[in-house]
Amino acid sequence: PLMLRHRLHARIVRAPGNGSNGGDAERPEPAVEVLNEVVIDRGAAASLAVLRCYVDAHFATTVQGDGLILATPTGSTAYNLAAGGAMVHPAVPCTLFTPICPHTLSSRPVVFPEHVELRVQVPPDARAEAYASFDGRARAVLRPGDAVVVRASRWPVPMACSLDASHDWFLSVREGLHWNRRQAQKGNGGGGA
Repeated sequence: PLMLRHRLHARIVRAPGNGSNGGDAERPEPAVEVLNEVVIDRGAAASLAVLRCYVDAHFATTVQGDGLILATPTGSTAYNLAAGGAMVHPAVPCTLFTPICPHTLSSRPVVFPEHVELRVQVPPDARAEAYASFDGRARAVLRPGDAVVVRASRWPVPMACSLDASHDWFLSVREGLHWNRRQAQKGNGGGGA
């Protein structure tokens, strides 16, 4: 049996004047398709990353911390999980939004439906650059004013299943991540009150 794994369609949009050609208009770079996640982080900068986040062109929040992970359900059990995000079954069509070490207790992961477009911008007045990586590769510098735009890809990846999607996923998280594995609690020995 086959299942379709969702991917993300991501591109960097350079602010006017940023990049090798300069110019007066935003310049989108070639798009990238990712299976796991897009990570936007502060790199080696000592200051916090400040990232303005928009959902369908509407301002949603500002993330201040080490960065932000935008993950697929497939990527939910990787860096996203380590950063405190949820595990999501691969059949759920969504994008995970997980702040990395946010500098506020009220910042929490969010799961967005697949139809939204997310835009994460380094503010024009930011103190430092940020960096974007796509499935752990193609690391790029984001200068003040630059943004990363992410939406669900139109082209999912077909994957072969051993038995079926749920069986394979639960087996993977139980065996690979030791999900809920612990020594069984002892019974009361048949007695009781």
